[in-house]
Amino acid sequence: MPWNEAALSTCTSSFSGTPAPAQTTADASYAPEVRQYEYRGTWVIVAADEYDLGSITPLRQALHTAVRQYPKVVLDASAITFADSTFLNLLILAHRTGKLRLVAPSPQVRRLCEITGVDSVLEIRRTIEEAAAS
Repeated sequence: MPWNEAALSTCTSSFSGTPAPAQTTADASYAPEVRQYEYRGTWVIVAADEYDLGSITPLRQALHTAVRQYPKVVLDASAITFADSTFLNLLILAHRTGKLRLVAPSPQVRRLCEITGVDSVLEIRRTIEEAAAS
């Protein structure tokens, strides 16, 4: 399934059903940390901080590029302190486009994956080494 930018930019409000803005402007200076590197032929993205509609752009860009260029992408989610449905949508989209592994999700991310059933769709590993080998 190809990467679909429109899937992320056409999120709808759960209250009104109207299209939500592609990016909020509440704090334009805020950008969560995203680090990237190659490990044994796998592209590793290390995400930290909070991810929601207003802050997802750096992670979206990193995953978008990675799933197009590498046969396997690993997302280290151990330092994510908050994530919402925008984050989950991004994970599913990346998984459908390429081979995504989620590593060491923080308790908040793990719980979000469990209550939504995403943990049964994504491959979740304990370590980057384990994810690279799978």
